[in-house]
Parts: sequence; C-alpha cells; structure tokens
Amino acid sequence: MDLAFIPSPSRGVVELGPIPLRGYAFCIIIGVFVAVWLGNKRWIDRGGRSGTVADIAVWAVPFGLVGGRLYHVITDYQLYFSDGRDWVDAFKIWEGGLGIWGAIALGAVGAWIGCRRRGIPLPAWADALAPGIALAQAIGRWGNWFNQELYGKATDVPWALKITSAEDGRVPGTYHPTFLYESLWCIGVAALVIWADRRYKLGHGRAFALYVAAYCAGRGWIEYMRVDDAHHVLGLRLNVWTAIVVFVLAVAYLVVSAKKHPGREEIVEPDDESSPDGSDTAASKLTKPEDEAKKADKAEKADKAEKADKAEDAKASDEEAGSAKKS
Repeated sequence: MDLAFIPSPSRGVVELGPIPLRGYAFCIIIGVFVAVWLGNKRWIDRGGRSGTVADIAVWAVPFGLVGGRLYHVITDYQLYFSDGRDWVDAFKIWEGGLGIWGAIALGAVGAWIGCRRRGIPLPAWADALAPGIALAQAIGRWGNWFNQELYGKATDVPWALKITSAEDGRVPGTYHPTFLYESLWCIGVAALVIWADRRYKLGHGRAFALYVAAYCAGRGWIEYMRVDDAHHVLGLRLNVWTAIVVFVLAVAYLVVSAKKHPGREEIVEPDDESSPDGSDTAASKLTKPEDEAKKADKAEKADKAEKADKAEDAKASDEEAGSAKKS
C-alpha cells in the first residue's frame, strides 16, 4: 500500500471558456517569461539597456522552439513515422516533446541574428540569460507532469510519482519523478551560475558554459533513470551520450576562454548618446582611436586658424599706428 506519492493530474488541459489551456504549453510560456525577466535584470547590471534581452529573445525563442521540436522528432522519429502513426502529430508541440539540445543550438542561431542586428556580443548576452534558461527548464519540466510522461523506474519511495494513464503503452503505478529531479537540479544550476558569476566575474560566454556543463552533469544521471523508449548507443541512451559530449565541450570552452579572454567585457551594449540626466554614459566616454585622432586634428586646425587671425589683427593694428604717426 502506498502511504505517500505525488499524484498526477487527471487531465493536462484546463478549459477557460472556449480556450483550452494546456499545462505543457503554460509551463513553457511561464518559463520563457521568467528567463527574460531575470536576463533583463542581469543585463542591466552588466551595463546594458532595459528591453534589449526581450528584443533579442523575439529571435531566440521561436528558433529555440523549432530546434527543440526538430531534435525530438528526429531522435524519436518512430513516434511519428512508423506504421500506425500519424506524421501530422509531429507538429503538435503542445502535446509534449522538446529536446533541450536542439532548442539551445537553434535558439543560439536566433540569438546571434538578434545580437548582430543590435551590435551586441552574443557571449555577453548568453551570460546574462544563462541562469534564466536554467529556471525556464525547471518550470518547463512540470509540463511533463501534466502529460504524465518522462518518468523513471518503478519505485515505492514516499516521493514516487503515481501514473494513472494507460495510454501510449503506459503502465499505471508509482515511478521515480525524474521531471522533479531535473526541475530541482536546474534550480541548483541557476543558483550556481549566479553565485559563480558574482564571485568570479565570469565573462565572454563562461557563465553560459558553466550552465551548460552543470546541466549536462545532472542530465546524464537523470536520463539514465528514465524508462521511456529511446535509441541506445553502446548500451547508453542517446541523450546520455549527448550530455557527455556537450559537457566536455563546455568545460573545454571554459578553460580556453579563461586563457584567451580573461576578465569580463567592460561594455556589453554600444551607446553613443548621453544619459537622461545629462552625464555621459560609460560607453560614450570610450571612443574609437580614429575618432580621437579626428578630434585632435580638428582642434589643431582651429588653434592654427585662431593664431592666424590674431596675427592678422596685430598686423592691422601696427599698420594703423604707423599711418597715425605719418599723419
């Protein structure tokens, strides 16, 4: 007899009049808002302007959703293109199925486009957004709870997840709530990145790389616990291998970046205008060497012109004095 367990919702959709509110989509939307909100605060602390993170997210989020869905459909193609399956279901993103690896990869492409349009370095923007992405994942994982999916092995621990649905091959029972494990892990990752960034002043993409490495470390063992169908390579699930490879790449980037670009970017967003109170911003005080040279040359020409005018005035005065003596 189960003395305690985490109950699953009886349904993953709440009807608000004629509008169906799906739990999975709701969690994704809330996660995006939290990521942008926290990213905006961190961007302002780094010297950027309010609203820039949201402007670039307009590019990053759609790309990320497409990338996440593509990764899921490609790696689990049998769910959509095998016998008895309807390929149209591949477009039903609200029913679940987003691969974080594809979301980050293609989302980075969208962010690069947005950053390029604003003249902003992508690594600095990614650093500001890193802990927010981790929190977005923590919230998004609860969408799997609404859909009764991606749980772990059978267990009778007090915090076990009770699955009641028998659809798509599910077997009702109590299982490890891997969605909860990953949600808590992501919260810890966000806290780690925020602490490390304040302590060591991470820059040039290193805060984002730390997020990636820390997330992969947790995703590896959590993925190993899952029992849903997945492709295996050398006895390990495909996502476990992906986590290992991405972890190594993230750590390598941390080491190489620290040697090539120590410290943090002094300016993250170009701004040649003065601040509202009339004082110059840090960005406006730093000009390009070419601009300094032009200013110096202009000042030198003005000084020469002024001296020439004074010389002409003195000569005219002498001539007038000479004429007065003769008369």
